Amino acid sequence: MALMKRTVIAAGALVALTACAPAGYNGADSGEAAPIPVAAAEPTESAAPDSSAAPKDAPKDAPKDVDLTDELIGKEVARMGEVVTDQDGWILYRFDKDTADPPASNCVDTCAEVWPPALTDGDPALDGVSDDKVGTVTRQDGTKQLTLGGWPLYRYIGDKKPGQWKGQGVGGTWFVVQPNGKKNLSCLPTGTPKPVAPPADTEGDSTGGSDYSY
Repeated sequence: MALMKRTVIAAGALVALTACAPAGYNGADSGEAAPIPVAAAEPTESAAPDSSAAPKDAPKDAPKDVDLTDELIGKEVARMGEVVTDQDGWILYRFDKDTADPPASNCVDTCAEVWPPALTDGDPALDGVSDDKVGTVTRQDGTKQLTLGGWPLYRYIGDKKPGQWKGQGVGGTWFVVQPNGKKNLSCLPTGTPKPVAPPADTEGDSTGGSDYSY
């Protein structure tokens, strides 16, 4: 579903530096990922709901007062090159275990605590991102998650300040997203970093990695 854009401003072309080793990477062996629940995909417009009875697997009402991603900004940063951030400068990611056609999120429950989905009210401002690349997918809890090129978008709690991209290459499945929705592979870590632990398990230093496999 194409979204209404507020503004589209072409990102300036900068030359990305070749050095690649952002602070905080923890190259480690990754285990085989365990199966994870699948979020509900956006229904097609052709679907005709039965007004006589609600289906058992109908999405729940969307939670109130959720944090929304109000803007998608395409830009270039040193070393990484083309990225997309939210309105606060947090770099966004995509997940190889999701699907883009049809769009579907496979990061729910504990995974979504570590990789918070970029939620939307359906009308984000766009800067350096084309509106024909932007869409949404409905999650299991009824919230709408932004997609780019069909791929659901996420933040990473391992990034401790805007502009960091410690989630690059985590688990061999998480990658910084480019404005066209493709993976940014210009700067990859040595080894395979593990994800940080969920918030409840990160009282101290959360950059040391964990045994979670998403």
